[in-house]
Amino acid sequence: MWENVKSFASGFFVTGDPLIYGADVSIVLTLLAVLFVLTYFKRWGWLWREWLTTVDHKKIGIMYILSAFLMLFRGGVDALLMRAQLAVPEFHFLQPDHYNEIFTTHGVIMILFMAMPFMFGLFNVMVPLQIGARDVAYPFLNALSFWLFFAGAMLFNLSFVIGGSPDAGWLAYPPYSELMYNPGVGQDFYIWGIQISGIGSLMTGINFIVTILKMRAPGMKLMKMPLFPWSVLSSCIAIIFSFPILTATLALLFLDRYAGAHFFTLDGGGNPMMYINLIWMWGHPEVYIIVLPAFGIFSEVVATFSRKKLFGYNSMVYAMMIISILSFLVWAHHFFTMGSGADVNTFFALTTMLIAIPTGVKVFNWLFTMFRGKITFETPMLWTIGFIPCFVTGGMTGVLLSVAPADFQFHNSYFLIAHFHHVIIGGVVFGYFAGLYYWWPKLFGFKLNESIGKWAFWLWNIGFYVCFMPQYVLGLMGMTRRVVTYSWDKGWWELNLVSTIGAVLMGIAFLFQVWQIAHGLKHRQNHMDLTGDPWNGRTLEWSIPSPAPHYNFAVLPQVSELDEWWEEKIRREQGQAVQAVSKKLEPIHMPNNSGIPIIMAGFFFLTGFGFVFHWLWLAIPGLAGVAVCMLVHSFNYNTDYYIPVDEIERTEAAIRKVTR
Repeated sequence: MWENVKSFASGFFVTGDPLIYGADVSIVLTLLAVLFVLTYFKRWGWLWREWLTTVDHKKIGIMYILSAFLMLFRGGVDALLMRAQLAVPEFHFLQPDHYNEIFTTHGVIMILFMAMPFMFGLFNVMVPLQIGARDVAYPFLNALSFWLFFAGAMLFNLSFVIGGSPDAGWLAYPPYSELMYNPGVGQDFYIWGIQISGIGSLMTGINFIVTILKMRAPGMKLMKMPLFPWSVLSSCIAIIFSFPILTATLALLFLDRYAGAHFFTLDGGGNPMMYINLIWMWGHPEVYIIVLPAFGIFSEVVATFSRKKLFGYNSMVYAMMIISILSFLVWAHHFFTMGSGADVNTFFALTTMLIAIPTGVKVFNWLFTMFRGKITFETPMLWTIGFIPCFVTGGMTGVLLSVAPADFQFHNSYFLIAHFHHVIIGGVVFGYFAGLYYWWPKLFGFKLNESIGKWAFWLWNIGFYVCFMPQYVLGLMGMTRRVVTYSWDKGWWELNLVSTIGAVLMGIAFLFQVWQIAHGLKHRQNHMDLTGDPWNGRTLEWSIPSPAPHYNFAVLPQVSELDEWWEEKIRREQGQAVQAVSKKLEPIHMPNNSGIPIIMAGFFFLTGFGFVFHWLWLAIPGLAGVAVCMLVHSFNYNTDYYIPVDEIERTEAAIRKVTR
């Protein structure tokens, strides 16, 4: 009996690596600390009522952002481990198998479990406020989307200590991901973690399309809508067309592994290239899915801190929608080297070059907005200015990669690694940081320390260039991707060491950001936003108190202009009467909290875990639990309530401001 238990445990838990043991200890200690704090301060009921069962879009957005920061830490540690391994030649800090696992999990976590939730968090906290709505279109679905993402992320991360991490690369190309070459459960953790979180992502895309199209404030026509909701709309359109492809692709891969199908195995009549086509039909739109909202953020920040209307509003809208469409026509540039033929390569080379045009339009519009503007250099604006040269560099190298003959030389080299990180970090991460700093006062009611924020900004930027610029040169020198070590005679070690130093600087920059948040929480009373408009903003979110009340607007705003709040402030300065809108307060219709989303996500987690280990005795009850949750919710008629007028008046009086 005991021998059977030990045999099961040795195969079930990841053993044999001191780094894993250290992670085990850290996880246990962190969980114990959280349990102790919640119990000691008697916060279990508060946690359940206020957060775990909430359908408030702002709280859901905060949970998304918190999850993204945790995943940024995990993915960043993976990056530092890889850079430590490559700092000098013939180093054996990581074993090859462990290195394969780390570069796989790093890519998956940073794209799907860091960038996506960061993006969805900003969607949640700001889109309803910017369009003058009190919530999203489907609050229950919004909560379920978050908990499905969280369940998928936790299932994927669990592979680090149970069963073993996936090691076939972040896109899991066959045959590396097929059962013959990857018999462990790591690849199944990959499939089910992404599948479960992907369902939540698809739901979010649907939810925000409906929210933007159907819940705008009275008078807010589409072409009077701020740029950030436009960027969200273009991103969500891409989501609803691309994520079903990912779902189907991973389902086929799972059938190969679980049921002995041969969709992607050559010896069974399948074709691995079909998988590569499908995964990139999702994968390249995914790049634009996460970068388009960053473009919207930069548009908001540039206009606010330049004290000007955004230059070329119409062209910005058209550019984002064009990018959303063209993103589906460029996927094959990821495998020019696969022998698709000159005609196919030429088509995708041209579409790849073409998509650079609307991207360039936006950069010039931001520059023209700043031209002769009264620019102030608060932290959000610094991240925006830092983004421009970084993203332009990434875009120019992307155009180089779009030339098929050149791509034959660059494709499998560190040149491509540097390009990709220029676009993703310089475009996506810098954009989300700008948005977080910009909207932080609206979320939490206080501003963060600018001095610490500027230290973080400069360390991030200096570290970024020190890390990735040498990698362009390394790629041109012949260093290929996915190498675990290299010899002294290659002549690569000096630039690799410099690159590792840059990665360490970015890690230090992240610690500065953690310090900045901790410092802000400790000294928040000294930096409270008492006006609701700390940046002298232009859009509707700055017209209400900070933090926003749970119903957002006591009276829905009436919109007549683009940048309505800015125009309203001008009218007031000129002594003009406020727009004739009824100020009579009425009961506000709001959704009830629900525990079903987190419970349903728990059953999804059990289903995925069961399929990972081929435990039908767990997977089938998990699916049954999902069905029961759906059934219970379908018969739940107590889904909403009204906030009475006297409660609204008390809330408004408490924050000493009547929303206009």
